[in-house]
Amino acid sequence: MELNPKETALVLIEFQNDFTTEGGIFHSAVKGVMDANNMLHNTADTVKAARVAGINIIYVPISFTSDYHEVTPKPYGIMKGVVDNGAFKKDTWGTEFSEMLTPEKEDIIIEGKRSFCGFASTNLDFVLRSRGIKNVVLAGYLTNCCVESTMRTAYDKGYNVITLTDCCATLSQEEHDNALKSDFPMFSQPMSHTELISILTNETVLELKGKGYE
Repeated sequence: MELNPKETALVLIEFQNDFTTEGGIFHSAVKGVMDANNMLHNTADTVKAARVAGINIIYVPISFTSDYHEVTPKPYGIMKGVVDNGAFKKDTWGTEFSEMLTPEKEDIIIEGKRSFCGFASTNLDFVLRSRGIKNVVLAGYLTNCCVESTMRTAYDKGYNVITLTDCCATLSQEEHDNALKSDFPMFSQPMSHTELISILTNETVLELKGKGYE
């Protein structure tokens, strides 16, 4: 596989304290899968490699007003869990980015995510298309919810979608493994972060050689 860095975006979904960090509202629920696949460290390594390669890095956080008045008055399913637990309230520590994955000045932060697909209620598609992005690489939370929802929409919109299997986490290993086995291959090209880094490293070497470097 070849990836033109200028046409590629690494999209990081909800790397926020309520998931990533001890004391976060949903941290204990996802910690088992996070630890099992070394998810945070894998993602941090991927971000470093992406910066070197010149890939666009895009953060897609989620947040809600303190009374959740922008969601349905009678939430059900996973949204009910968010509301009942008081998670991801705007301007709180829980919605801040993980210390391991803090955006840098040149990174893009997509605002307005109020649902589970990264494209819904945001300008993510506009940002990607305006920058000439053709390849979307996904990582984040939850494997079988926001990551998968964003993946399906990106696929439908015609992007070349890659999902990083060891840079995602969800509420149980069984749910994580099932999504990777049954759903991810239908709507993306799943790969590990080391496979992606290998591709990026090769692209960087080729670019340098093309400029006369050895």
